[in-house]
Amino acid sequence: MCAAWLLFAGTVSQAAIEAAPPRGEGAGPFQRLILQNVVVINGTGAPAFGPVDLVVEGDRIAALRSPDARQTVSTDSEVRDLSGHYVLPGLIDLHGHIGGDEQGVPAEYVYKLWLAHGITAVRDPGCGNGIDWCVSEQKRSAANQITAPRIYPYVFFGQGREQPMTTPKQAREWVAEMQQRGAVGMKCFGYRPDVLQAAFDELGKRGMGIACHHAQLDVARVNALTTARWGLTTLEHWYGLPEALFDDRQVQAYPADYNYYDEQQRFTEAGRLWAQAAERGTERYEAVIKELLERGVTLDPTFNIYAASRDVMRERQAEWHQRYTLPQLWAFFKPSKISHGSYFFDWGLEQELAWRDNYRRWMAFVDDYKNRGGRVTVGSDSGYIYKVYGFGTIHELEMLREAGFHPLEVIRAATLHGAEALGAQTEIGSIEIGKKADLLVIGENPLANLKLLYATGHPRLREDGEIERVGGVRYTIKDGIVYDAKALLADVEAMVTAAKRERGIEQLPQY
Repeated sequence: MCAAWLLFAGTVSQAAIEAAPPRGEGAGPFQRLILQNVVVINGTGAPAFGPVDLVVEGDRIAALRSPDARQTVSTDSEVRDLSGHYVLPGLIDLHGHIGGDEQGVPAEYVYKLWLAHGITAVRDPGCGNGIDWCVSEQKRSAANQITAPRIYPYVFFGQGREQPMTTPKQAREWVAEMQQRGAVGMKCFGYRPDVLQAAFDELGKRGMGIACHHAQLDVARVNALTTARWGLTTLEHWYGLPEALFDDRQVQAYPADYNYYDEQQRFTEAGRLWAQAAERGTERYEAVIKELLERGVTLDPTFNIYAASRDVMRERQAEWHQRYTLPQLWAFFKPSKISHGSYFFDWGLEQELAWRDNYRRWMAFVDDYKNRGGRVTVGSDSGYIYKVYGFGTIHELEMLREAGFHPLEVIRAATLHGAEALGAQTEIGSIEIGKKADLLVIGENPLANLKLLYATGHPRLREDGEIERVGGVRYTIKDGIVYDAKALLADVEAMVTAAKRERGIEQLPQY
């Protein structure tokens, strides 16, 4: 949700955030790692099964065995008895910005929050720190030189150019250059159709991914159906969908004084948009779903990032802010006419009610798409609108559940379907023999309560009348390297405490 593209992405210079330090965490990979007596949720939509012994050799899943068939353990094996624990594939966040100069957060903070929530792969939609920085971090992560998830660099359309593109030839040349520099895909917001279509065509020929946030400045001529016909891979957020569903208009019902650069007005009117789209079950509604399905478009809704629009108080007062939100990030969240996504200038009940209706319609569309065989993924877009890295991803799981997904469908969206959208399903996304050992280990059943996946856990009243915190990821495993998720979270808390001390504050300021 970077604002740089408003004029042209390439004309804005990028100030990269602090890169991650060399890895100082994690044990392994081991010659053989055995997770004994675990219950497996494999990410394919299959029900949980266990207990089993999950065997990892190096960085790959080697076996799933019944404890009854347990073999003599060799001295070079790392054995962990995890009776009662559940093991899932590592989560995949398809909309994971690695911070930016606006937020002022170091990469280490972002990565450790992601890993503390069991997130082992992210797609950076835009490479807002610059393509070379993003590819460098991707390579360092792939070599396990840093404590970080896998990174898939999707570069902003036009990034690196001093002048806007004016010809299809320039778009094709830019795509070739970005691939040569390490990008595996592109994110766009819209552009002049002939130029943008040429970029899509070139990306498709090169086997690169295409993500699009169909911004209002271009959506009247390039909506979700337009880009689907050009070869769109993933549709980000909701932009472009209501416009494709219009059956009694061609342009959103903008008030006469509408100004896109006024973000309170922009998001107020966005909350009224789905009510202007064709109703569920109408001919137009069915035709749009049918064509998107036929063209294989993946929906990456990022429900969570707009949650403050329907209840700003809830998001502003989330229980993790004081301990895990850096003060500079908190300052960026403060209502502002400069900071993108900080649009709550005078946000009231009327705006929230409109957004609640907006969500009802939007969620129904996404659930219908899933029910008819469409792929839906998990993306957080954290770093904006009170959303903190990792925490936003888990909230996205909750909101998919709210939309009508079965918990197993939610987990599949966050694992196998994310891998498929990246073209990485032969390596990651499910617990299957031969795949990478990217895993999440948790002490309770997340299918019963997805809140257990929050790094801070979930409060529960015990029989003795005391309240305890349960859940929270115990281990995150990437490439067979075992990370103590709770220790990573403690590192983040220490960063936040130190940043507050530097500023002479004990608490984040309230307003």
